[in-house]
Amino acid sequence: MADMTAIFFLLLIFLTAYPAMLAAWWLLFPNLIKRAQTRVEKSLAASFWLGLVVVIALVIPIVILMALPFGPAKFIGWILLGASLTIATVGSAGIAAHLGERMNQSGNNYPPLSAFVRGAVILELAAFFPLLGWIFVWIPFLITSFGATAFALLRWMPREKIVNKETGTQVSALKAESA
Repeated sequence: MADMTAIFFLLLIFLTAYPAMLAAWWLLFPNLIKRAQTRVEKSLAASFWLGLVVVIALVIPIVILMALPFGPAKFIGWILLGASLTIATVGSAGIAAHLGERMNQSGNNYPPLSAFVRGAVILELAAFFPLLGWIFVWIPFLITSFGATAFALLRWMPREKIVNKETGTQVSALKAESA
């Protein structure tokens, strides 16, 4: 019985700690998270593919370092794994901010922090769902967060779409002249 209680409270702590950690990133680094959110919003596929490249580039040295029979190399491998997952939470916060923004666009009028935390909880619970969430939510979400983090840290923003506003101005001018 004590084991079940311990597992329950550990899960409860993790379920509340993850949105809190993402909210801390969002409050501490608002511009960085906004860049990651913009990348997720405007170019989700590009974030996924860059994330896949970053994950492959990180997994190779981590696996090599952990396979070496030398203690300090394994330690450096664990440090690299922890640091890369920590930095990837920037992209996770961008995804959570995007989900919160989408909730506000759907008619809800939440304050920004409330919308962000709700987005983080939705993202966490979707990834927590057995098998489907682990395979089809958590893995693509993690890869996309690596890509969004890379884009945000490199300050690469998506291209603005060029909208031809002259046509609308000319039509309005013609209507005004004929009247």
